[in-house]
Parts: sequence; structure tokens; C-alpha cells
Amino acid sequence: MYEFQLIQSTGFRNHGPEGARDGVEIRLRLPNYRGMRLSLLDGIDVTLDGEFFSHEVTSLIVGGRMYDLAAMRDATTVRWAMGEHASVFVPKPGGLLPGIHHVKVAARVRSPYFPPHLQPLPVHAERLATIVLP
Repeated sequence: MYEFQLIQSTGFRNHGPEGARDGVEIRLRLPNYRGMRLSLLDGIDVTLDGEFFSHEVTSLIVGGRMYDLAAMRDATTVRWAMGEHASVFVPKPGGLLPGIHHVKVAARVRSPYFPPHLQPLPVHAERLATIVLP
């Protein structure tokens, strides 16, 4: 079920096989009021426990496929549909330790009807989230 908050209460987890974690996944809802093409999303900045990860190093997982920033910019025919969850992948070798973490995201959305000097418009969210498994 879709939650109002950009950062969903489920889906926060380490990425990769146990013993070889390569990052962290954070489940998000669509940061827009309607579905959008991925090329209108200019990446997602993430801060985990005060450590900043630029939109240039994070990736988005939509429909089981991972898109880095260059792939998102080229994905003019791929849609992130309303009601569909996606996850932002944060490259962090070893992942996070089990426990409560402070998570902040800024989804950088471009709107085709806004002047270029006002873009991208960041959609901010933050919350506490828990890693259960190592």
C-alpha cells in the first residue's frame, strides 16, 4: 500500500548477499502527483546518519531494473507509474549495521512546464528507519 510519506516505512534494507553487502535500498513512493517518465527525475540525493550520497552516485530501481543518473536521463520511454514503488540504491560497501538510522532524501524532479532556471525542484523527506538483518 502507498503511504503519504516519500520514504516508505517498509523496504529499508541492505543490498546484496549477506557477507558481501554493496549498499542500502530505500523504498520510495512517486515524488509527483501523477506518473512520470524517468527522464524527468534528475537523481536522488541521500543522507544516511549524516553521510551524504550525491544523486550522481545513487541509482533508482524501478520495475526490477536499476538506473544510474545517465540511464535515467536517457529513459524517455520508461514510466514510474502512480502506485508503483521504487527503491533508491545507495552504494555503501558493507551496508549498514542493524538498528535505527536517520534517512534523508531529496528527489530532484524536473517539470516540463517550469522555466529551466527553476529546475530541478527537490522533494525532501526524512525519517527514522530500521535495518533488521545484517
